[in-house]
Amino acid sequence: MYYPRAIDDAWRKAAEQFPVLLLTGPRQVGKTTFLQHVAERGRRYVTLDDPGIRALAVQDPALFLQRFEPPVLIDEIQYAPQLLPHIKMAADSQRKTGLFWLTGSQQFHVMKGVSETLAGRVAIVNLLGFSSRERHRLRLDVAPFLPTCQRLKEREGSHAPSSLKHIYHDIWLGGFPALTAGPVKDRDLFYSSYLQTYLQRDVKDLTQVGDEAAFLRFLKACAARTGNLLNLSDLARDADISVNTAKSWLSILRGSMQVFLLSPYHTNVTKRLVKAPKLYFLDTGLCSYLTDWSSPETLESGAMSGPVLETHVVSEILKSWWHRGQTPEVYYYRDKDRKEIDLIFLQDRTLYPLEIKKSASPGPDWAAFFNPLGKLKMKAGEAGVVCLSKDLIPLSENANAIPVGWL
Repeated sequence: MYYPRAIDDAWRKAAEQFPVLLLTGPRQVGKTTFLQHVAERGRRYVTLDDPGIRALAVQDPALFLQRFEPPVLIDEIQYAPQLLPHIKMAADSQRKTGLFWLTGSQQFHVMKGVSETLAGRVAIVNLLGFSSRERHRLRLDVAPFLPTCQRLKEREGSHAPSSLKHIYHDIWLGGFPALTAGPVKDRDLFYSSYLQTYLQRDVKDLTQVGDEAAFLRFLKACAARTGNLLNLSDLARDADISVNTAKSWLSILRGSMQVFLLSPYHTNVTKRLVKAPKLYFLDTGLCSYLTDWSSPETLESGAMSGPVLETHVVSEILKSWWHRGQTPEVYYYRDKDRKEIDLIFLQDRTLYPLEIKKSASPGPDWAAFFNPLGKLKMKAGEAGVVCLSKDLIPLSENANAIPVGWL
């Protein structure tokens, strides 16, 4: 059964404006399924996972494009970057939109080649696993998330359950389509197989990782730190690798879109701000598997309950933007007095703060979470606290408690 994706509108609009479109994202998040679903009749499909086709693309890219003429969908373009200059020439000579649809599972290599070769000719869109709205087949034509009354009103009457049981089940299962819409029923077997594929293909393609066991230790150490400040020295020590190796391997996780680093917000107004980024896994199911939580119930009652809920909220917010073809300007705030705000959106020179709290009992004192904003000398917009309440509840004139299912 096909589950509609929120990215549909953004992709179709981009196809009317650019000759080349690139869809990036981790493996197994539904890139090919989505593009084959929305492709018009006559668009050919070719995958560079096929060794014979890949060899042709690498050794004779001009002949490859004669054999597979546009409009064409080329899957896993990172395996043949030699095609990119020839795609550029074809786009420039034909001067039509929507000629080449490309997918890539390794953002680092793909983006490097695209930025150098196809600048101004390509629209780049990111796709992650199912969002909560996609998983529960809710209304998808809503604006990206901001904690404003206008954006929240769009979600009223079309939102996922916000109960503890439902939220942690979704967190533990994760967003990979195979586990929600596909035939796979064994969650642990899926993630075990996914890791083997990831280690043996993406990791080896991105860099020379000689010790897969050490990389897996590093991956688990990162998962255990989701929702926390990044400390490369501690990370390297726990994985028993050097700091330089940890830095290199972290770039692999970012390049293959497994993790996201959230930058701190800072201005010249105050110099007392923490400057380390926060680390988030982009799929909570994979994160939960790597940290050995055997059920939603043990995850919810365990030590990672709060950080993994925060990870879920950050991931959902990123999906709400990326799957609409947009990129949020989002940060976190923390000063050296330990005053912290989980997320700050910067839009139109206005700050929109958001807190994340594992509680179902909002109170007016929650509005005090946003007091540190007064130090920043910036215009403050509406604020919100994402929590486990069942309903949208006003906290003050300018802040609301927002059920997590409304994301």
